[in-house]
Amino acid sequence: MVVILVVDDSATDRTRIAGLLSRMDGYQVLTAAGGAEAKTMLRATSIDLVLTDLQMPEVDGLELVRDMQRDHADVPVVLMTGTGSEEIAVQAMKAGAANYVNKMSRPQWLRENIERVLASQGEIQAYKELLRNLCRDEYEFLLVNDRSLMTSTARFLRQAAQSTGMYADNDLPRLGIAMEEALLNACLHGNLELDSVLREGDDNRFNELAKERAGRRPWMDRRVTVRASISPKQFKVEITDDGPGFDPSTLPDPTDPENLLKPHGRGIMMIRLFLDKVQWNERGNRVTMVKNAPSS
Repeated sequence: MVVILVVDDSATDRTRIAGLLSRMDGYQVLTAAGGAEAKTMLRATSIDLVLTDLQMPEVDGLELVRDMQRDHADVPVVLMTGTGSEEIAVQAMKAGAANYVNKMSRPQWLRENIERVLASQGEIQAYKELLRNLCRDEYEFLLVNDRSLMTSTARFLRQAAQSTGMYADNDLPRLGIAMEEALLNACLHGNLELDSVLREGDDNRFNELAKERAGRRPWMDRRVTVRASISPKQFKVEITDDGPGFDPSTLPDPTDPENLLKPHGRGIMMIRLFLDKVQWNERGNRVTMVKNAPSS
């Protein structure tokens, strides 16, 4: 049985809409006379969906949506709109509402929109449950020397890690930055053999040389190989370039105040700061990075 909470300060509208829903199979309908009462009921009762008016005294529909995004993000909200509420409806949709219906919608249209939202929410919950049973997920990419491709791959890897729900929200941007820095290092400094010193004088020269070498041999034939695996214990990424390699111990200390604003080694510093384990092979053209799950 799906539990729907109807929130409306108008007793007439609240009774009418609750009556429509109650006559539909599969719904248990609760009502609240305003946003404040709805928040109390959400804390005390298991609710599957909230159907709320927008224009209400004290706590209106927009504020209720924002509060639910913070405290009850897993409960979808459908807005009931009417004349004069168009602007606040747009704000509420941006704030996280899942759908909207006109207050005077036909019963069938009301049901269709509610079922659409519930189906989508069910898929999300099923996906989360599936990921809780994840044993291992693996990816492998062979990338040409395109900076935008490195950025896209880093974003994909961050989203893959995010989808597991293992990491805190503030860890995910740092994880994405570390991935992007490692990929750009492999592409620009590994395969294209560009020196960061070029950026200290004229960054345009660095960019021009990157474009030039990406289209000339031997640099254009080189690739960046990415192998990533996700398990309940860790997120592991191995990035290999076809360049000559390097010795990371020869980089100047980027935490030294004299070097802090220089491009030398900044990427490697962030990789080491943001990840739990970072290791290069002997040649220096492959880096293995690990971010452990918090429970590990």
